Amino acid sequence: MILPNSTIGVFGSGQLGRMFAIEARKMGYRVHTFSPDAGTPTGQVADFETSADYNDLEKVEKFARSVDVVTFEFENVPSRAVETAAEFVGVHPKGEILHTTQNRLREKNFLSQNGFPVAPFRHIKTVDDLYHAAQELGVPSVLKTAGFGYDGKGQQKLKAVGEIENAFENLRGAEAVLEAFIEFEKEVSVVCARDQKGNFAHYGVIENSHANHILDISFAPALLPEKVFAEAVEIVRAVAETLDYVGTLCVEFFLTKDEKLLINELAPRPHNSGHLTFDACVTSQFEQQLRAVCGLPLGATEFYSPCAMANLLGEVWADGEPDWQKALEFREVKLHLYGKSEARPGRKMGHLTALAETAEKAVEIVKLAKKSLMN
Repeated sequence: MILPNSTIGVFGSGQLGRMFAIEARKMGYRVHTFSPDAGTPTGQVADFETSADYNDLEKVEKFARSVDVVTFEFENVPSRAVETAAEFVGVHPKGEILHTTQNRLREKNFLSQNGFPVAPFRHIKTVDDLYHAAQELGVPSVLKTAGFGYDGKGQQKLKAVGEIENAFENLRGAEAVLEAFIEFEKEVSVVCARDQKGNFAHYGVIENSHANHILDISFAPALLPEKVFAEAVEIVRAVAETLDYVGTLCVEFFLTKDEKLLINELAPRPHNSGHLTFDACVTSQFEQQLRAVCGLPLGATEFYSPCAMANLLGEVWADGEPDWQKALEFREVKLHLYGKSEARPGRKMGHLTALAETAEKAVEIVKLAKKSLMN
């Protein structure tokens, strides 16, 4: 068990690490973040910040020797860095899990081989593979690079057979996955935590809407039939157990029109859709990650009330500094800013949350508050 006054190492230094560091420091832990950047969202809150390339294994070793346990806020850390750290200190979730989830093909294979529901997919290495796959899965379908994809990066929709040559060229030699196009009713996620003894905790089902492949609004509880709600949680419990997962995990789903759940992807860390737990729950997803990796008992996940979150992307800054006062006139609204120096289109700069008597009301409030920022 790793008790307060110990030092937690975090690979990655974005907003997820920042919120993790806030929770860790509240509980008396020190935080040491490692990433190629300096003055980062996590580094502004952490006790120590190492700025070095993940492939600088000497620096990785020095970092690992300085902490009591290592976790992640960013899964695309090279496996050599994770393996090096693991020689000196416990690492959660373990490197094999990151290896699986870093790559869409490995992740899809893991899920399908273990009987979890996923959209039909094919491995693409050559243009002939793509022609065959498009014939088998039909068009439209979605072509995704196998590695390093999030927020819609590395994805293109294949609308007709005539687009195959061009789509394949756009891969620039990268391995890919072609997925059947799913006409989904809604997108939902389940954020959970699992500790070293196999205890499991979850935040129910969160409903999500996206704009340009980036999460826009999340709310909880999701508006779903009870049967679907329970099924989503059970699938996630089984995924966490099959992986022998330790830490916070998010599973994103498509829900089809006939109420079938299909796993879209896994995030082996806290997740954007779980940010609302920071204000709405007894134990946030970030504190839960801390508890799990330190061997502490998991905390309660009850919601104080229904809640909604709105992402604040760089576009909100298009006409200069947003009018924070306007948004905070909504007394139910909380503002979270990530300390990023430059606002760029599509860049996650912060979020708003609102608590209300119903999820629909919380969504209404958070949307109005976000709109008021830009007036």
